[in-house]
Amino acid sequence: MSKEKTTATLLDVGKRIFLEKGYNNAGIEAILQAAGIPKGSFYYYFKSKEDFGLRVLDQFAATYNAELERALGDTTLSPLERLRRLFEAKCERLESQQCRNGCLVGNLSQEMADQSDAFRARLEEIFEGWVDRFADCMEEARNAGEIPPHLDVRELAEFWLNSWQGAVLRAKTERNTKPLRTFLNVMFGYIHQG
Repeated sequence: MSKEKTTATLLDVGKRIFLEKGYNNAGIEAILQAAGIPKGSFYYYFKSKEDFGLRVLDQFAATYNAELERALGDTTLSPLERLRRLFEAKCERLESQQCRNGCLVGNLSQEMADQSDAFRARLEEIFEGWVDRFADCMEEARNAGEIPPHLDVRELAEFWLNSWQGAVLRAKTERNTKPLRTFLNVMFGYIHQG
């Protein structure tokens, strides 16, 4: 297997194990075994477990950002329809997983923000990027008359992300999507009422 293919395999397995067990409970040996990579070769691919964790996080964020761009960049739909479809799809994905895994960025924020400045900084950068993209879509919605003109779209985007992450946490705890559906009903109801 090429170095690139092996690295990709390790990152994919790392993401799955981090989602299932968390960063601190994911042992390097278990990751190597699950990936079918010989013991002792981990440090050929990564400087440290933290380096590996940050690379897993970067891969997750890149995939999520591409999904976000596809959904929110679909100009065949109105801006609010794009947001609703994106979050409805997320609800369906979480439901198909019995709400077990949640969001890797949210999970690692809870676990690692106090343990690693490198993780904290990267997680904040990812969240800020998401807020920026939500705010851009909400600005489009405001310009289209879908959101009242007096609403601060940046503040709304911050609140949106914070509330969504909280709803995901509750969905994981309850093992159902009711908190996510409540989030969608309240947020879209609030936006339409202004």
